[in-house]
Amino acid sequence: MAYAVGGCVRDSILNRKPKDWDITTNALPAEVKSIFKKTIDTGIKHGTVTVMLDGEGYEVTTFRIDGKYEDGRHPENVSFTRNFADDLLRRDFTINAMAYNDEEGIVDLFDG
Repeated sequence: MAYAVGGCVRDSILNRKPKDWDITTNALPAEVKSIFKKTIDTGIKHGTVTVMLDGEGYEVTTFRIDGKYEDGRHPENVSFTRNFADDLLRRDFTINAMAYNDEEGIVDLFDG
């Protein structure tokens, strides 16, 4: 299961061309890397792998729960989860917690 999430969903709703694409998935980083031919370990410690397709990068991050933020930007640690709602709940603004995939359409659990 995978969803576009965050700013790219927001921009699409506002009829703006997204600058980048963030994907959240229940697949672990090793699973993502085994599926795609070219990947970059962007933030593997936090579950993020950049998948390269046709020269464009897509950040794919495993569903996660963030630990404490010591620097205000990056969590000290993360734990992976199979719960999609837990991943959306950690996001900074409710509009950034909106997600999309072709099967379900827009997913807005927190009234973004």
